This record gives sequence, structure tokens and C-alpha cells, in this order.
Amino acid sequence: VEMSGKLVKIIPLSGVFIPRRGNVVIGQVKDITFNGWMTDINTAYSSFLPVAEVPRYLDKNNLPEFMDIGDFFNAKIKGVKQKGIDLSFDSRGLGKLEGGIIVFINPNRVPRVIGKEGSMIKQIKDSTNCKITVGQNGIVWIKGESVEDELLAKKAIMLITEKPFVNGLTDKIKDFLEKESKEMKKWVNE
Repeated sequence: VEMSGKLVKIIPLSGVFIPRRGNVVIGQVKDITFNGWMTDINTAYSSFLPVAEVPRYLDKNNLPEFMDIGDFFNAKIKGVKQKGIDLSFDSRGLGKLEGGIIVFINPNRVPRVIGKEGSMIKQIKDSTNCKITVGQNGIVWIKGESVEDELLAKKAIMLITEKPFVNGLTDKIKDFLEKESKEMKKWVNE
């Protein structure tokens, strides 16, 4: 619960992702058509990324060269219609995700993983030297310099999603990351 004057906001602890225009999501290519990619963005609706929404030249005869079945990407929801969801790469930082690991979390825990003004995710990024993209749909991409860094970031994110209601969670995650980093360095140096 978050109270601000007479306004009370309730953030549910579990639930499904409800797609909205403008959401940044992480998805996976499921099929390729003549004019784009059929994708899965962890929702009941079908989603589609048209070639026209990729801001670079693509050879329409060889779309798998750019993105193939099974590839992960981050995109923005351009529109939600009865027939499905239209996606777009037409913003900075969107596109195919290469390397790293994918983690699935409950979409309702995304605000807690990100933290107030991005504080929680920044702390994890800084402590693990990883690039982390959190999709509003509950899919997280983690790319670090080593597998150990990626797994440490994953552990921290999973800890947040298991206990999102704990007071002082930011400090607990900070302590956890410091302790785990020391343990890892000690283990690596042996």
C-alpha cells in the first residue's frame, strides 16, 4: 500500500501482465512471416513485430538473418487491439538481446525490482557490473562480464521477488550483494 494524502495506491503481490501502449517488454520470436515476427511477450494476447517498425534496412527475403525463431528482444508496445499487440523497435535501446540470461518474475513484482526512481535496479547493476533490462511483462535480461556476475544479479532479483513486502529491502539487498561479492572473490582467488 502506498498512501499520498487522500490517494491510496495498492500494488498487488501477484497477477498477470496486462499490456498497455508504451510498455517496454521483453519477448521471444515464435514465428517469422513475410512482413515481420510473431512473438511471445508473456501475455494471453498474440503479439507481432512488423518489419516497418524496425528503424533500419532489412532484407525482407532473409528476416531470420536479423532475428530468428527463439531470439529474445526488447520492444515497446505500439498498440493493443482485439486481434493482438503491435510492437515497435522505434526507440533508443530497443532491439535484439544478445547473450546473457533471461529470468522470469511475476509482472506485479516489477516495480519492486526497479525500486523508487530506479534505485533498486541501479544498485544491482552497480554491484554486479551487469546490464539489466526489466520488461514490464515480468521478463528480465541480465548480461554481465561473467556468468558469476549474471547469477549474482539473478539471485538478488529473485530475493526481491520472494520478499517484496519486507521493510528496508534496499538495505538488505545491498548487504546481500556485498556479502556474496566477497564470498565470490574469496572463492575465485583460492
